[in-house]
Amino acid sequence: MELISWKDSLNVGIVEIDEQHKKLVGLINKLFEAMANGKSSEIMQSVLSELSNYVLTHFATEEKLMKQLGYEDYEYHKQEHNYFIEKLNEFKIKFSSGKASISLELLNFLKDWLLKHIIGTDRKYIPLFKENGI
Repeated sequence: MELISWKDSLNVGIVEIDEQHKKLVGLINKLFEAMANGKSSEIMQSVLSELSNYVLTHFATEEKLMKQLGYEDYEYHKQEHNYFIEKLNEFKIKFSSGKASISLELLNFLKDWLLKHIIGTDRKYIPLFKENGI
């Protein structure tokens, strides 16, 4: 069961980043599947933590490359990443304390944010990365 189906149109053409995006999609789908199948909160907490940790890895990869290449929209891009991390951390705290549960609202936020970010914001750095051999 999938919330997000990976499509070639989501590829940015940079293998490392495309693979990381696919992993993020897979983790969101894993969280969706756990919720849909009524898995225990411990399993959902584990998947949520894995997603949270992997997001940091992915964002660090993008930000390092943007910084190295002097990407002009670096600060804006980083702000988008920070917003996502903040929202995910807020939810993790609520979930851990029993004040929230994995819901379609959360999953739709994750899905919508990631897809809009890949298609909109990430596509903007492609020309710079490509002209620098990445």
